[in-house]
Formats: sequence, structure tokens, C-alpha cells
Amino acid sequence: MITIENLKKAYGNEVVLDIDRLEIPPGQCFGLVGNNGAGKTTLFRLMLDMIRPTDGKVLINGRDVREDEEWKRYVGSYLDEHSLVDFLTPNEFFRFLAKIYNLSSDDLKNHLGKFEDLFQGEILNKNKYIRDLSRGNMKKVGIASAMIAFPDIVMLDEPFENLDPSSQIKLKKMIHQEMADRKVTFLISSHDLNHVTDVCERIVLLEKGKAIKDIAGDENTLATLEAYFQQ
Repeated sequence: MITIENLKKAYGNEVVLDIDRLEIPPGQCFGLVGNNGAGKTTLFRLMLDMIRPTDGKVLINGRDVREDEEWKRYVGSYLDEHSLVDFLTPNEFFRFLAKIYNLSSDDLKNHLGKFEDLFQGEILNKNKYIRDLSRGNMKKVGIASAMIAFPDIVMLDEPFENLDPSSQIKLKKMIHQEMADRKVTFLISSHDLNHVTDVCERIVLLEKGKAIKDIAGDENTLATLEAYFQQ
């Protein structure tokens, strides 16, 4: 369970995020949408203790992320390419992460096997540095790295951006499969309303740092969101 309580982030007199309360139960695919500057990435960074709140707190399984590091064992994330070690090849980077998480070579092989279709033969064993990959392939490496330690919670910021249509479909299929097989909780931020409504069973709409809509996913969700953004 992820619980957000009276969470606020301000820079000087400018409040960029202000959420009274939000709960995300285990096993839910939770979507976050909003225009640029709405606070989506700020919220993810606060949840991951990458920045500190002005007020309030984030609890993961009852533990305040600022005061306890136990939650880091079962949370994976990919927000942007800055979390990649770009002077390594993907193979080297994945082996590096496997050592950090004490994964066996078989564990790593099994994990990367899940990404075979998504990688499309363009990522592994190419002797190409991560920095020289396309933006889409860098995104694939990042997503695979977020899930390498078999986390219970996965946070992905704009995971469909820069992916070609076939890769987008494969990623959505993988997310559904992980939820079905391991009951993984996914938190997905996206500008693309079609993709987020395809995979998320619940969507929160942020506007100027506030959660103004909390929508259960159904056949009307896309139309509801499109109507809001057309105003």
C-alpha cells in the first residue's frame, strides 16, 4: 500500500504539488496524467525520496520513505536516462545491477528473457554503449533495469515515449502479464491518454499540483479525459 498524506512541495512562494491524501493499493495499475508542469514527475520524485517535501509524507507499506530504507528493496523505478550508466553497454549495465541486487546469472537470464520481444534484437550483445542507443532503446534499457530485482512496485515516467508502435503494444502486454503473474503494482505517468487508459485501471488527473480527478478505468475513461483536456 502506498499512502500520501498532506504532501506539499514548494519552491519559495510557488507551490508545485499539494495533495491531501492518496492511496494506491497493492496490485493496482495506477495512471497519472496532466499537462506539462502539473506535478507528475515531482510526485514520483517525492515518492522515491529523490527530493524532500515541504510538508506531509509518503508511506510505502506503512514506512515513511524519508525515515526508512526498507521500501527500496521492493520498489523499482525509471524516470529518465540520468539513472542509466551510459558509458556501459546494456549487457555490462545489467550485470552491474545484478551484482548490486545479488542476482544469480540464471536470475538475470530469466529476467532479460522477459524482454526479448521488446528488445527486438537491438539491445543485447551489440557492443554498443547505452549513450549511443536511440532514445527508444535507452527507454527499453531503463524499463528493464527498473524491473530487474523483481520489485513489487514499479514506477515509470512516460514509459511509452520514444517507443515505436509495436514496442508500445509489447510493453503494455508485459505490464498486464506482470500484474497477472506477480500482482505487481504499477505507477505510470504519461502524456498519452490512449496508452494510459489501455493499461491503467485507475487514473488520477493532476492540474497545477492538485489531484482534481480520480477516475476508475472503464470504457468511458478516455472520453472523460479527452473532454477535460479539450476545455
